Amino acid sequence: MKHSSCKENIKEINDFIIYVRSEKGLSENSIEAYVRDITHFANFLSSKKFIDVKPEDIIDFLSFLKSAEYATATLCRTLVSVKVFFHFLKREQTIAENPTLLLESPKLWQLLPEILHEDEVESLLAQPPLDTALGVRDRAILELLYGSGLRVSELCALTLYSIDDHFIKVYGKGSKERVIPVGKAAVKAVDDYLNQYRWQWDSEKQQALFVTSKGTPVDRISIWRSIKEYARLAGIVKNISPHTLRHSFATHLLNNGADLRIIQELLGHANISSTDRYTQVSRSHLQEAFQRCHPKWK
Repeated sequence: MKHSSCKENIKEINDFIIYVRSEKGLSENSIEAYVRDITHFANFLSSKKFIDVKPEDIIDFLSFLKSAEYATATLCRTLVSVKVFFHFLKREQTIAENPTLLLESPKLWQLLPEILHEDEVESLLAQPPLDTALGVRDRAILELLYGSGLRVSELCALTLYSIDDHFIKVYGKGSKERVIPVGKAAVKAVDDYLNQYRWQWDSEKQQALFVTSKGTPVDRISIWRSIKEYARLAGIVKNISPHTLRHSFATHLLNNGADLRIIQELLGHANISSTDRYTQVSRSHLQEAFQRCHPKWK
């Protein structure tokens, strides 16, 4: 993993390594886990210095990890690593305030998923500018994430041969293959991207469907950041991520009458219990609609 480009962050990470190795008496495995978590956080921050970190940055980082489907145990361990790290920085008087003080070990990742209403989805999809190459590409990415319920890791792994006019082939967890129908809007968005811009960034060896202007495959962090920016432009105040579009895909299908087993197959869930949480979201939707519309409630 690459270190952050910020020299101050590199120094602080190195100081932290010395601290945990000399004073904490931890095993090498524990030290490696601490350093891996903090380096991951530094990469997420990009050029932002640790002294400028706010609680919101840490929450955003955890949200990113959750959207990338990291295990709950990994999320808990990462939060502990970040808390220990900032406690160290405060002790060394590198920072004036510890941004983790008010962050207990919240079960944020176990809460019901954040869902966009259909009009919010439409507003989000309308944000990428279609007069730029990156905008056309991002529109295709958003259409696929919502239109087929893909995990962001699955989207990043798509090749030029993964999609046709009717279906998309993805490899989910455990390299399990599944074939998902793809809607007309997503097909058109992908066709526009391929026909107008993908060839400009092409290389003979690069088979990834979605690439950067340098011809390298897109990554999860860049997609996460793009969606955050498009949500801001759309005036969406919810804390959303690429996974929000997958959750919205499933919930909107259920609300419109799709069978839970079909949704399980589309999402690639091995166990129906993973899909069953969407019934809780749907019940909330039904209760909200009842309270809003039933004459005896008013």
